[in-house]
Amino acid sequence: MVDGFWSGLGGVRCDRVVGQQALAVSSPDDRACWRELTLPLVMTLPTTALLDAIHFAATKHRDQRRKDPAASPYINHPIRVAQLLASTGTVTDLVTLQGALLHDTVEDTDTTPDELTELFGPEVQQVVAEVTDDKSLPKGDRKRLQIEHAPHLSHRAKQIKMADKIANIQDVTLSPPADWSAQRRQDYLDWSEQVVAGCRGANAALEALFDQSLAQGRQVLEPVAS
Repeated sequence: MVDGFWSGLGGVRCDRVVGQQALAVSSPDDRACWRELTLPLVMTLPTTALLDAIHFAATKHRDQRRKDPAASPYINHPIRVAQLLASTGTVTDLVTLQGALLHDTVEDTDTTPDELTELFGPEVQQVVAEVTDDKSLPKGDRKRLQIEHAPHLSHRAKQIKMADKIANIQDVTLSPPADWSAQRRQDYLDWSEQVVAGCRGANAALEALFDQSLAQGRQVLEPVAS
């Protein structure tokens, strides 16, 4: 992203005031100077935006816990989803990463779509809306609709959905809710596979990790169920 930003300056005269001196960015030397002066700002903007999303999500989820035996802070989950996108999926798109961090805020907290639009912009709000269940519907209907809607999600939402399912099946395999039977855990894995089937083609690395995690989950659960 940064290299594209700088190459976009090529051949364009861009006057800026640096101290008391005007800098005309119209030559390679000038562009190098301009890059040195503004690089810290350009590099800081995505970091600040991600930290803003983490802080917002942490505040909204502050009283919530995961269902694992340790009752882990809920914020661990959206951070894990974003981390999977960045590390495994090599996703660098800021909207996708912010959407991952915020993906449960509307569904599971008092956050409103308008609030997300105001703070993070309409693109982030839209991708969060795509992965948000309608909690007014019965759980069975919500699970069915996730399967039906998956093929029609945007590229960004499909990647978030895959990372979300990877994180969840890893948790269901290794640290499930105490009251979940082996059969319920297997059912979750089977349902997740159906959802991700509609997301395939969006990110090969995430698909591979999902398949690996799913196979490991089934390997762990089959002896438990028998």
